[in-house]
Amino acid sequence: MTNTWLTRLRGCFSSGTMIFALITAIGAISSPLTASAQNKKNTIIFDLVPNPQFANCLRRSQFAEPRARATVVRGELNDVLYLDLDNIKSGLQFDLFTVQRTSLLAPSTPNPAFKGSFGLAWYQSDIEIPKGHDDGHVRIKTILLDQIFGFDPDAALKPTNTFHLGFWFNNPKDAAACGFPANDPTKFTPFNGEHKAGPLAMISVPNPHTKLGPLCTDPDPSQPSGCNP
Repeated sequence: MTNTWLTRLRGCFSSGTMIFALITAIGAISSPLTASAQNKKNTIIFDLVPNPQFANCLRRSQFAEPRARATVVRGELNDVLYLDLDNIKSGLQFDLFTVQRTSLLAPSTPNPAFKGSFGLAWYQSDIEIPKGHDDGHVRIKTILLDQIFGFDPDAALKPTNTFHLGFWFNNPKDAAACGFPANDPTKFTPFNGEHKAGPLAMISVPNPHTKLGPLCTDPDPSQPSGCNP
């Protein structure tokens, strides 16, 4: 009887039955973690809004409102962002950044907490509106949703998230007609490769409930950033 039982046990191991059972049990234990990860939104869509002071330097005509829509698709190792611009003046060039803070709460609504600094900023891409066109399109692939951050121990900068998206006039002269002092180099902003950019053109606004930028899809007040990575 004992020999028969051992023979059957050896058969279970050799056939993979026991291994399958163990894998199934482990899977049952780990499934809550997998389910939690799967609960995150895989795709988000949000609009950027014009900087009110410079909207007229963006628009193709007085009858067209500048538009910019971002679509972000979550990936296993990184994410893909598609940015589509429309009703923009032909020939303009911009510089795209993810930033820590926004200057607007909603279209034409300034953020009273904004003190002039966008905080940590990451240069992501250039944007061009081709001659004879009023639209532009950008695709970037990087870490974006819930986890985008930077830090600098030398500057005592702790890990800091950049959950907002915005773009700046590359050429200061393109915003001169709207009041930007394009002939004064001391007024240039650092938002291009030469660090001689114009003003903010368009930017994202915070979620009215979480107060976080749209690149945070999983708010968690218990996290330092308020977002569950």
